[in-house]
Amino acid sequence: MSPAKKPVTISAEDARQGRIVLRTRWQRAVFVAGLVGAVVVAALVAGSRL
Repeated sequence: MSPAKKPVTISAEDARQGRIVLRTRWQRAVFVAGLVGAVVVAALVAGSRL
């Protein structure tokens, strides 16, 4: 068995900068999917008000 990976620690100073840290392809895909989902929901809400 391989040893467990230690969790990534980000300092409070770095966390306060508002920079989004997307280290893996999976994290980037989830982030982009969330943005696209928000746009789709906004379009559906705007379309339903017509």
